[in-house]
Amino acid sequence: MIWFKGIEFAHPSFFWLFISIPLMVGWYIWKQKQLQGNLAMPTIRGFAMITKSMLPRFRHLSIILRSLAMAALIVALARPQSSLSWQDTTTEGIDIVIASDISGSMLAEDFKPNRLEAGKNIAIDFIQNRPNDRIGLVVFSGESFTQCPLTIDHSVLVNLYADIKNGMIEDGTAIGMGLATAVNRLKDSEAKSKVVILLTDGSNNSGSIPPVTAAEIAKQFGVRVYTVGIGTNGYAPILFKRQWVYNTSA
Repeated sequence: MIWFKGIEFAHPSFFWLFISIPLMVGWYIWKQKQLQGNLAMPTIRGFAMITKSMLPRFRHLSIILRSLAMAALIVALARPQSSLSWQDTTTEGIDIVIASDISGSMLAEDFKPNRLEAGKNIAIDFIQNRPNDRIGLVVFSGESFTQCPLTIDHSVLVNLYADIKNGMIEDGTAIGMGLATAVNRLKDSEAKSKVVILLTDGSNNSGSIPPVTAAEIAKQFGVRVYTVGIGTNGYAPILFKRQWVYNTSA
């Protein structure tokens, strides 16, 4: 058939379902005949002035549309595939863990709306441009934890990344802890390239693992570390949460 020239079907056995279409049409015709009746009239003069209308002819449009829909469904079930062109694509994904700082200083507003949100936007754009890589997410402040393990499902990762915020864990900047957690996620990876992207705005001031020690651990496991600093030189406004305390005396 010229319509399917150059087309192959993964499941051609579904074409046997085309038998159901004439059966469906036949049943419709039989049903229509059952609905017909006879009316005896002494004269037809009273019908002489009735104008002809096209509307009665459209009463059979439903069976036509059902037949076409059934035919289209059968072709879809047969899974048509083009055999005219082919392409070999070789991709080599790498394993990446993003370690994101969510400490209080990331709320500084030298980036709009603040450093944390600006860093999230940059990281999400990066994730969406790496469709063939497994990417995970570690967040850290005074301590660290894995927000998302290595995954190829980037839509889930982006949603989890969008949900991170300051205050999820104890405040501080434990860069060594964040880096060590990220390396721990990559140490058993069999990828040819393993990368940690560290997003932070400050220096280490908490945590039980110094950044230099974490960097040495990364080196031992063949993990490359790229640091992205978020912030500008000089002073930046920052929003602090205030708690009003009322003191009363008798």
